[in-house]
Amino acid sequence: MNAIEVNVGNVIIGGEAPIVVQTMCNTHTSDVEASVAQCVELYKAGAQLIRLTVPSMGQVESIKEIRRQLREMGIDTPLVADVHFSSDIAIACAEVVEKVRINPGNFHKDHEKAKEQFAKLVQVCKGHGTAIRIGLNHGSLGDRITNLYGNTPLAMKEAVMEWLQMCADNDFYNVVVSLKASNTFVMVEAYRLLFNEMRDKGMAFPLHLGVTEAGNGDSGRIKSAVGISALLSEGIGNTIRVSLTENPANEIPVAQYLSERYGRRLYSSMSNITIQEKKAIAEYHAPSKERLLLDASCDFGKRLLDKELDELEITGTYIDESGSEVMLEGSDFAAYLVDEIMQAARRRFYRPEYIACPGCGRTMYNLEGTFEEVKRRTAHLKGMVIAVMGCIVNGPGEMADADWGYVGEGNGKVSIYKGKEPLDRHVPETEAIDRLLQYIEDDMKK
Repeated sequence: MNAIEVNVGNVIIGGEAPIVVQTMCNTHTSDVEASVAQCVELYKAGAQLIRLTVPSMGQVESIKEIRRQLREMGIDTPLVADVHFSSDIAIACAEVVEKVRINPGNFHKDHEKAKEQFAKLVQVCKGHGTAIRIGLNHGSLGDRITNLYGNTPLAMKEAVMEWLQMCADNDFYNVVVSLKASNTFVMVEAYRLLFNEMRDKGMAFPLHLGVTEAGNGDSGRIKSAVGISALLSEGIGNTIRVSLTENPANEIPVAQYLSERYGRRLYSSMSNITIQEKKAIAEYHAPSKERLLLDASCDFGKRLLDKELDELEITGTYIDESGSEVMLEGSDFAAYLVDEIMQAARRRFYRPEYIACPGCGRTMYNLEGTFEEVKRRTAHLKGMVIAVMGCIVNGPGEMADADWGYVGEGNGKVSIYKGKEPLDRHVPETEAIDRLLQYIEDDMKK
């Protein structure tokens, strides 16, 4: 199978090219000054592609101006326009940036009309040398596909293959594909199915990997590393984005670690492993706490997802910020790290599972602060899945696995969801967390 190389400006994705590290601005694209400043920060941090949301036709001019200013500074990092629903916006963006991210199934409720609009976009991209990322998420499959295949990894694979076949039929191969999910098991299985299908059909489009809405802190890093590493270790994946509900610059070191590790330029700090009756006892001598966290997540994420192991114990040492050696055996941190890895691999839940988007230009409230407060106040709800989403545009779809959802509407208002159904709309932000907790408590009493 000949691997396809995709040109995104001066960056090559796929083929024999190294794994490409990318991220996304969380500024409002209409705020050109703030967006340019963040792009410069991300460029300096090592981002090789930078994505910005383009929610309206007016912001096509904004991203065009952002690109112009960056090029004047000598920064040639390719820009990616993130477009939802509007084929007209996608077509306009294709004329001014190096890549457009779309989910063509969202272009129109009528599938045949969506196909017509996608074909128009393909022709514009061919004419301008613009790449496309077909980005399909677990929560945005639509009724047509889920009625045929259920809300499953198979459905994700089937949905995207139709669009890829259209690209091939139009002799357009400047295409990258993603099949993201917040559930690491679903995400890994969907990518494996797609990789095998593309191999069988001789169309090896490059794959963009990510665990969507991974959250923040240690748990966001562990969850991302578990899912992404499971695929990279099998030779699946060409570009990665680690989605954290933090400053997007914080995503870059984690993605760089994964790129270097699976580019065979970085090795685990594990020095010894013993496996007895599907339990692994691993000894580490890590240069930092974060390095230990990432090493262990990559060393054991795939084995736990694939049920090769049932238990994990971590021993050894790591070096703390003061330069002191910290012993792991029997420590609270070692137990916590094992719990987090087990939860990320969907093998054992010791706390609530959180789904939280990283935020972007569509986010109209303090997402990071709100997420931390929701986590603090729901920490007792072991095993429950709670989503905190930045906007109403794609938040409800992308929190497909959630039991409960807090979704920003803008203008200081919030929608509260139970599963996929809105329970309450236009709730003032000042009351929304209290209202969410009250709904959960009332439901638990039933």
